[in-house]
Amino acid sequence: MTAIPGIDPTAAPSGPGCAECDNTSGWWYHLRRCAECGQIGCCDTSPGQHASAHAAATGHPVIRSYEPGEEWFWNFTSEEYVEDGPELAPPLSHPEDQPVPGPAGRVPEDWRDKLHR
Repeated sequence: MTAIPGIDPTAAPSGPGCAECDNTSGWWYHLRRCAECGQIGCCDTSPGQHASAHAAATGHPVIRSYEPGEEWFWNFTSEEYVEDGPELAPPLSHPEDQPVPGPAGRVPEDWRDKLHR
């Protein structure tokens, strides 16, 4: 397989949830994984929008979904899906028993009103 700029298949994920939300006791809707360094961030629908903020701050252009059963990659620079991205280092998603939104105990009851649409 040809190497794809912005994707390091050996980079392990930073943890089971959004690193920035964990640092601030925040919460997320869906999770994304930086395909270059493994940083886990929350999606743009989440209040923190940490995955795209990470891409902008670091220049790491490609994310992969960190949701169970999802295998797509997105390139923030080209604003296109990346076709045929490589298998990344495990784990490939957050734990299946982790709720969405998550994490358990930090999601407000009115979470739907706080999403970016």
